[in-house]
Amino acid sequence: MPKITKIIARQILDSRATPTIETKVTLDNGIEGIDSVPSGASTGKDEALELRDNNPAVYMGKSVLNAVNNVNNIIAPRLIGADVENQQEIDKLLIDLDGTPNKGKLGANSILSVSMSTVRAAATTNNLPLYKYIRDIAERMVIKLSPLSVPIPLFNVINGGKHGAGNLNIQEFMIIPASNKTYHEALQIGVEIYHKLKETLIFRNAVASVGDEGGFAPNLSTNIDALEAIAEAIRNSNYRLGVDVFLGLDLAASVFLKNGRYQLIDRAQAYSPDEFIEYLTILQDEYKMLLFEDPFGEEEWDTWVKFTSKLGDKVFVVGDDLLVTNPKKLDQAIKTHACNSILVKLNQIGTFTQTLEVVKNALAAGFKNIVSHRSGETTDTFVSDLAVGLSADYVKFGAPARGERVVKYNRLLEIEEELSQKS
Repeated sequence: MPKITKIIARQILDSRATPTIETKVTLDNGIEGIDSVPSGASTGKDEALELRDNNPAVYMGKSVLNAVNNVNNIIAPRLIGADVENQQEIDKLLIDLDGTPNKGKLGANSILSVSMSTVRAAATTNNLPLYKYIRDIAERMVIKLSPLSVPIPLFNVINGGKHGAGNLNIQEFMIIPASNKTYHEALQIGVEIYHKLKETLIFRNAVASVGDEGGFAPNLSTNIDALEAIAEAIRNSNYRLGVDVFLGLDLAASVFLKNGRYQLIDRAQAYSPDEFIEYLTILQDEYKMLLFEDPFGEEEWDTWVKFTSKLGDKVFVVGDDLLVTNPKKLDQAIKTHACNSILVKLNQIGTFTQTLEVVKNALAAGFKNIVSHRSGETTDTFVSDLAVGLSADYVKFGAPARGERVVKYNRLLEIEEELSQKS
């Protein structure tokens, strides 16, 4: 039984030049596990707490030195000598050591960095790929999974909202390759349409700058303009909208929900909830929409239920800010039929095994399972292995651009090759 002998955390930078935490776990056989934690821009109010120092004189208050200290001086002494293969006990100790409902004492970033690194160290010491070790843990937790496979990617090709230039309300405009494609075929589709979209935006004199997640942040006047640009790019490619590729939106609607109404730049008058449902229904039909993520405010449960009842047999209605990878929120969504898919983000709940418990409950309810990055990412690839290990239906890693996104897509290529060799 390999034992933990050392845990050391340090502050590094993420893709938005914001500090985050990286932790290295060392075992008595010399093996190490190193992982870092991402950060979100659009966050649900019930996410586990990301601990920041809030000292305006250091990284404008965004430094994580207290989180680093919590790992090095509070968590590490309690885990030295622990069996690295007993992940559920490790995570329970981390949760108990914090003792708060939202990990507000030690910080979810501190706790998760240790949780992920112990999983990676244990995988290495067992001479297993990380995704295979994750699968082994999931099976021990009696999670019913389909055979190992590489998920289809959701490509965020235009960044709006908090990820873009501020002119588009909708946060993410996605292209979704058909599910009958292999992963490498889906990646090729995403890349080729991404480049066609750049050509389209340049032709339209819309600035083709890049947003937080690698998608373009163009100078467009309306959200419909963004959909039209993507549809045009697809027409100029070798693929067919509604056959080879579909569209999806992450609306992050809480951001533009004001006084119970949804305000888009597309029209002067804000939409009532019922009007907004009708608006999204029209978009679904006209633009071959396959997915709507956070289409309504995170407290607007009745509107979610009404929308899912209307369109849930045609599209994936995805809860992100609504569910925040939280078992209680998920249970409410299952009971009320508020959505039919969950976005899985490790740092929303804060430990590896808690994430797996949420996935277990979602799958048992028939939900689609989408494993996601965050907008503030690092070059860590843990999330790629997590998606394969859990047989996720889709992954959401942003555009096929920027190193912190591409490294995750390339890791999936590597895994796809490994799985094909074993079959």
